Amino acid sequence: MQTAIKSHKEAESKPERVFHYLKGKYPGATVVFFAGIHGNEFAGVDALNKVLNKVDAANLNGEIYAVYGNIKALKENKRFLELDLNRMWTTQKLDILEGKSKFTQEEEEQIELFEFIKQLFQKSPSPLYFIDLHTTSSKSLPFITINDAIINRKFSQCFPVPIVLGIEEYLEGPLLSYLNKLGYVSLGFEAGQHVDPQSIKSCVAFVSLVLKHTGHLLNNELGDYTIHEKTLIEASKNVNSIFEVIYKHHIQPREIFVMKPGFKSFQNIEKGTFLATSNGKRLYSDFNAQLFMPLYQNSGNDGFFIIRKIPRFFLKLSTSLRDIKADVLLTILPGITWYDKKQGILKANLSVTRFLAKSIFHLFGYRNKQIDETHLLLYNRERVSKKEMYKNESWY
Repeated sequence: MQTAIKSHKEAESKPERVFHYLKGKYPGATVVFFAGIHGNEFAGVDALNKVLNKVDAANLNGEIYAVYGNIKALKENKRFLELDLNRMWTTQKLDILEGKSKFTQEEEEQIELFEFIKQLFQKSPSPLYFIDLHTTSSKSLPFITINDAIINRKFSQCFPVPIVLGIEEYLEGPLLSYLNKLGYVSLGFEAGQHVDPQSIKSCVAFVSLVLKHTGHLLNNELGDYTIHEKTLIEASKNVNSIFEVIYKHHIQPREIFVMKPGFKSFQNIEKGTFLATSNGKRLYSDFNAQLFMPLYQNSGNDGFFIIRKIPRFFLKLSTSLRDIKADVLLTILPGITWYDKKQGILKANLSVTRFLAKSIFHLFGYRNKQIDETHLLLYNRERVSKKEMYKNESWY
């Protein structure tokens, strides 16, 4: 708890939303690091302080922001006080927010964050990166979560850690999903368990490598980057595959959920493995796969996820199909039409799509789904990706 206590004091003494801002002498990309979106996750705050205190703006391209997420929850060392700030970023919820006069504590935080984000969009069209730093309640390898756009895939593959796709299908309203929907590179980095000192080390290594790959630093003031890569390789135990979420246990209101002790993220599980209890009833795995983010804290409604490794062939095929906008072929299928072609949104009749494998839509980049009584709205990240913004970046 040493680092958490230290960060708690830093949050109290620095109430400003932006706790680091560096503007270089030379033009370049803008990178925004969010830390503490969940108020019991301090590794990102500590890591940003450690790294950015070493950066000299005189040797910098572009701009760097370090931004507190949930300041009130950070002060209380709680995930959130009333609402999960990382489940509030839908267009519908933001529209409702504009018409309200009384706000929850997290809505007050969201309003400030939203005003900050909107002013970034009004600046010059240099490459813009959004990085959200987190930790988990269970033991875990460090990993990256992304919405499955090719710009996110390409940038995330600069880092020697596992990558998890498709979590946006199972979570409503993460901040990065909102930003990715607008077309920007948006990555979440989960550094490890909340109170594990290694989480801060992994976060320091990741932040340092982000600044390398975004071209911000002119000199090696953050040390030998091979050391940072080695830190992540060792922490992730040489696992650098790309995985896909295939199941989530969502905890219902008033449900008494208890995860069986001892599990950790990326642990192999077999079909029939006893995972948790729900209202006293045992829950077993229906898959031979990997367990992901089992819940070992009192707040949050994501009980556990199950993930599976994606074959490299499938990833290469999906990239090729998206490059040629082959998703137009989906409209040949009965019951599927364009809802908004410019925004990459298909409308699909439920009576048809229930017979189609989810992986078919994933192949073409459709993941995030909004369900009404008779239809699905399928959202494609590729058609809104700001590829032109990033085409000259070294990693592209």
